[in-house]
Amino acid sequence: MAEKWKHAALLVIDMQNDFILDDGLMRVNGGKAIVPNVIKAVETARQRGILIVWVVREHDYLGRDVELFRRHLYTRQKEGPTTKGCLGAQLVDGLVIKEGDYKLVKTRFSAFFATHLHSFLQSNGVNNLVVVGVQTPNCIRQTVFDAVAHNYQPVTVIVDATAAATTDIHDANIYDLRNIGVATPTLEEWCETKL
Repeated sequence: MAEKWKHAALLVIDMQNDFILDDGLMRVNGGKAIVPNVIKAVETARQRGILIVWVVREHDYLGRDVELFRRHLYTRQKEGPTTKGCLGAQLVDGLVIKEGDYKLVKTRFSAFFATHLHSFLQSNGVNNLVVVGVQTPNCIRQTVFDAVAHNYQPVTVIVDATAAATTDIHDANIYDLRNIGVATPTLEEWCETKL
């Protein structure tokens, strides 16, 4: 592994069937379009020896661990979004957890909220983060703001490997992230970056 990348981690957030596929229960309109770029970001991270953290939602079949505003989506009669063990909770085709990667399950927007992500990253010498996935105003934004609060430096969001329901929403959130010191390169720019 190149010395310059040994303190970095790539967080791949919520690239699951229920958020990405056309018939996904919580489909993000812009999600499907970024799949090739997320795949490329993962491939580049692997080549650089960057730790890959797959951040996913997996919920109880009755929704007892979801936000209260979503609880109505889970009943005994039908599975809710990203129910643990169901097709909707699986990563989209083309994305695969490999040996050496790490899977982190979250039940809220931020990957840091009520998880051990911060201690895991610290114990693995990670002090800078690269973020891809969906969706920009929710899980991406919350995770990135928490990363900044925990003093990760730098924090990078790859703008064309993240998405929201609309381009306007995505762009507005990217603007906010830039204003708190987050780097926002394109995938091509990031692939050419020397840390």
